[in-house]
Amino acid sequence: MREYNYRNRSVYRPDRIIAIENRSNETVPLMEFMQKIRPDTKRGDIKKWMKFGHFKVAGIVSTGFATPVKPGDVVELNLSRPFQVFKHSRIEIVYEDDDVIVINKGYGLLSVATQSHKKEDNAYEIIRNYIKSVNPANKLFIVHRLDRDTSGLMMFAKSEEAQNVLRHNWNNMILERLYVAVLEGYLENDKGYVKSRLKENSQFVVYSTNEPDEGKLAVTHYETVGKGNGYTLAQFSLDTGRKNQIRVHAQELGHPIVGDRKYGATKSPIHRLALHARTLRFAHPITRKDMNFETPIPQKFTDCIRKQMK
Repeated sequence: MREYNYRNRSVYRPDRIIAIENRSNETVPLMEFMQKIRPDTKRGDIKKWMKFGHFKVAGIVSTGFATPVKPGDVVELNLSRPFQVFKHSRIEIVYEDDDVIVINKGYGLLSVATQSHKKEDNAYEIIRNYIKSVNPANKLFIVHRLDRDTSGLMMFAKSEEAQNVLRHNWNNMILERLYVAVLEGYLENDKGYVKSRLKENSQFVVYSTNEPDEGKLAVTHYETVGKGNGYTLAQFSLDTGRKNQIRVHAQELGHPIVGDRKYGATKSPIHRLALHARTLRFAHPITRKDMNFETPIPQKFTDCIRKQMK
């Protein structure tokens, strides 16, 4: 284990923040970890810092004595003041450091503003306002996005260096992206893939084309996770990241995603598009550390295949 000065780009009222990395091979409770690393610090001071939110573990503010500090995790201690806690009904921050921020976006929320929805709330503006409330000099950069009605994990860059690395090396930096969706009916094969060239028409509908010189190549792998009640819970992984890719390929399989009337669905048992970005794994653009994040399958998705929905 080693201790080092935390990189802080603040240009005003800089906080005194130290960061301590767990260089061991063991997961340790936060209180135990801090007592081992800083034996001269009074336990009462550590308890006070925890109570008022002076600690972050792996980028997330923590107040729990038993918060697990996993091998490779960085514990940040703000000696100046509590870390600002982000709260929003439709966004959860999963991870944050100087260079990237990973969120779990709720369905129905735009990733970024569009020409027709400039004034509407969107994930970019919400997170941008948050990081600027911490420091007005902070910046936020778009590196990818999710459809408005797709929930799940997405990432923003917080530094120009991180943005440039991700933008120019996206396919190499992104190690795994897994989505889950509820499909109408049962898949004929429990495992397979769809490969086609995707093109968008003037009505903003993406479709497959057989013309070799048109559109962009898209490859989607699928696998059945569960099925029942006339629905399939499927997992999708992407070799490419095209607009509406999973939605178009699910339609081509003859089993559109429930709630996706744009691409052929006739049923909407949970009154939303049943598509969720469950896993995001990438090489950190600055440290090259393997970053792996996963969210649970939404309860409403599993309910679809287990009971009759009203």
